[in-house]
Amino acid sequence: MPLCSFINVNLWICALTTIILIIFLQMSGEIPDASPDRHSIRSPTSSYVDPSVPVPVRIVDPSKDLNSYGLNSVDWKERVESWRVKQDKNMMQVTNKYPEARGGDIEGTGSNGEDMQMVDDARLPLSRIVPIPANQLNLYRIVIILRLIILCFFFQYRVTHPVRDAYGLWLVSVICEVWFALSWLLDQFPKWHPINRETYLDRLALRYDREGEPSQLAPIDVFVSTVDPLKEPPLITANTVLSILAVDYPVDKVSCYVSDDGSAMLTFEALSETAEFARKWVPFCKKHNIEPRAPEFYFAQKIDYLKDKIQPSFVKERRAMKREYEEFKVRINALVAKAQKVPEEGWTMADGTAWPGNNTRDHPGMIQVFLGHSGGLDTDGNELPRLVYVSREKRPGFQHHKKAGAMNALIRVSAVLTNGAYLLNVDCDHYFNSSKALREAMCFMMDPALGRKTCYVQFPQRFDGIDLHDRYANRNIVFFDINMKGLDGIQGPVYVGTGCCFNRQALYGYDPVLTEADLEPNIVVKSCCGRRKKKNKSYMDSQSRIMKRTESSAPIFNMEDIEEGIEGYEDERSVLMSQRKLEKRFGQSPIFIASTFMTQGGIPPSTNPASLLKEAIHVISCGYEDKTEWGKEIGWIYGSVTEDILTGFKMHARGWQSIYCMPPRPCFKGSAPINLSDRLNQVLRWALGSVEILLSRHCPIWYGYNGRLKLLERLAYINTIVYPITSIPLIAYCVLPAICLLTNKFIIPEISNYAGMFFILLFASIFATGILELRWSGVGIEDWWRNEQFWVIGGTSAHLFAVFQGLLKVLAGIDTNFTVTSKASDEDGDFAELYVFKWTSLLIPPTTVLVINLVGMVAGISYAINSGYQSWGPLFGKLFFSIWVILHLYPFLKGLMGRQNRTPTIVIVWSILLASIFSLLWVKIDPFISPTQRAVALGQCGVNC
Repeated sequence: MPLCSFINVNLWICALTTIILIIFLQMSGEIPDASPDRHSIRSPTSSYVDPSVPVPVRIVDPSKDLNSYGLNSVDWKERVESWRVKQDKNMMQVTNKYPEARGGDIEGTGSNGEDMQMVDDARLPLSRIVPIPANQLNLYRIVIILRLIILCFFFQYRVTHPVRDAYGLWLVSVICEVWFALSWLLDQFPKWHPINRETYLDRLALRYDREGEPSQLAPIDVFVSTVDPLKEPPLITANTVLSILAVDYPVDKVSCYVSDDGSAMLTFEALSETAEFARKWVPFCKKHNIEPRAPEFYFAQKIDYLKDKIQPSFVKERRAMKREYEEFKVRINALVAKAQKVPEEGWTMADGTAWPGNNTRDHPGMIQVFLGHSGGLDTDGNELPRLVYVSREKRPGFQHHKKAGAMNALIRVSAVLTNGAYLLNVDCDHYFNSSKALREAMCFMMDPALGRKTCYVQFPQRFDGIDLHDRYANRNIVFFDINMKGLDGIQGPVYVGTGCCFNRQALYGYDPVLTEADLEPNIVVKSCCGRRKKKNKSYMDSQSRIMKRTESSAPIFNMEDIEEGIEGYEDERSVLMSQRKLEKRFGQSPIFIASTFMTQGGIPPSTNPASLLKEAIHVISCGYEDKTEWGKEIGWIYGSVTEDILTGFKMHARGWQSIYCMPPRPCFKGSAPINLSDRLNQVLRWALGSVEILLSRHCPIWYGYNGRLKLLERLAYINTIVYPITSIPLIAYCVLPAICLLTNKFIIPEISNYAGMFFILLFASIFATGILELRWSGVGIEDWWRNEQFWVIGGTSAHLFAVFQGLLKVLAGIDTNFTVTSKASDEDGDFAELYVFKWTSLLIPPTTVLVINLVGMVAGISYAINSGYQSWGPLFGKLFFSIWVILHLYPFLKGLMGRQNRTPTIVIVWSILLASIFSLLWVKIDPFISPTQRAVALGQCGVNC
């Protein structure tokens, strides 16, 4: 290449990199900070400045029109007025108690000052953003930009220096490297602005849950989903339910709904036993303030359970409660043993009638209220949270949409029976590890500034029962402690399917209440085109459309007003939508439709429970969702087995933001499959769901551009759906080292010292990026390395299968069965499940890659021994890449060996067969020898060879 061309290419590369650097540096400064410390709107007459955050606060001027702040909804005015009344009441109590407070300032000392301080504390923000230290974050960003520049020079060299005698290998390697670079960009830049958050539970209590006054905390409905009690043991589900019933939250504000999508009588009976045991367990937990409040995990703790306990009766009561729990376990285990053999005539209930769910694919809807307002009291005579069993109707010929359909049924049932303003869903194996979990979520949801535009609060997943070294990266620490923190600084984390508290209005498909700052043009438009003094027509149309959606998406009606048809409200309803449109959107249930207008939740006290139960049965019928927007715009979105990604994406596309909450004590803990085959099947299901979204109309690459989805948030969603495709170049790249060793070729030509510098700098930047990520996130080096290893293991097995299965499903209509991940407890010893071998075809590709690389290493070393000293230098580069592949697949190799260190014969046979066929075909074809060279070789050999 001429020198001038080389210089021109480099100048273009530097110019492009500079533009990208400017844009992203502006992004880091222009991304709106969601911290209520900096932009907290308390009331139209005052604002608060946190002295710990030296940033100018946005003060709301009462003389201005509220339109300028985006707060012109009637609902907002009513909330502000109620807040004023509440503050005036608090101040009146203080001034009545201390008359001297009327005449002047109250000193900060003494009891009167303490009361005033308490009132002032109640006005403080309920949470704040804890920024990453600037010295760590700025260095991290600089290294990212340097790595991008080095990548540009690296690819400039790779493209302009082909390997002539191994052109095919070189071309494949360059294509793979370009894809890896694109994948890195999609993964890296959403981590540009990571943040941490902390909550103030004491301020929440002062504002909404004062002692001696009725609690003003919002009602919450908690969903627990289960399908197969044989794969999801009832004892695990029972522990999850018990931890919910014992949560630290007003009992009349909590309701627990258990969805049994397998209509199993075993689940029903186990839940009945759980309700009885809860009468003893819940008062014990609250009396002694124990953590966690799932008995199986509380009694299994190897800690000093007497620490911080001062009541002399605690030891005696704990022993009695442990004995009660052991008896409860015996009863549950007896039910499980009985359920192993199904009677020919089907199951019958205690009264002799047949169990309605004997046919799991053809049965009516079932609802049973076990505890709550119907009269369930604990042993101390106190009321317990409501516990409801739900099994939706199933009939042949209807599409039930698996977990997403079950969750939508729970939305409707809960809206009819309790109508909590917020919903929290957990899998049956994810128990409440912290009794404060609901309060943690309410610190964001009930915040006057954040709550109106927050669709959900996502908690990280933490797991019990993982082996010490986390062989298969079950903890997924890198994702939860690095990627999710990065997304929290943009528009919020993705929804991961469990441990998530939702705003019910967001699930109903409404838009958020946006402020004027949220309606600013896209950051990229501002970066490239500058700020406009005069807003163009498209922007004005977009703003008016969003303001219209804002007013219509915050319904201010209650059910009594709708039923009575009060004059004036009828006109407002016609502005929203007609009754026919409401039924087309939500379904034909007047009670459910009325509940959607009650933004604060709750149902009228005069309603008849019997009529509500009848209506609840109606809303879980098979045909209820026909010709409605359920699964399209409302509730959990259909179209993928990973409904969580799709549901969160639709909310973010409408302009909602989500929040990542990571308290010091994990709020939820669950179980994960530590067996290799189960883990790969779990990853296969996730990857298959991503491929389905990629091939659907909801693909983030082309969907939602008329909404308020931020650029970096879109990149993150694109990354979550395209990552399975990386398996194709990854497989090719893992096989390339073995081919180089077998053919004595290489993908890189002989390089000069100048070119070698780029390779060294590239590897150095990769390691520096990883080290700095570990530094600001607090993730350990072992967790990072396990994540890298399993990325290769999953990419060469489950992700590859997901790509082909997804193509078959979307293009050919060949559906794949949904496999429920087993949650069996480890009863055969410490991590016995880790060593169990379960045959699956997912094991064949990575084993084949391992065998080919081992064969290639032997062939390469043998060739070097026969060729002399000069051939050892080029050999080291090839061996380095093969060793890199084998090290990444090492946990997989240990999984194949099992406890006895013996690989199953079927895996060895298949892998050797495939490796042999591939090697023989390669030698026979020999694609790197041209026809001319082949003819010359044959001519030199002659007929006497």
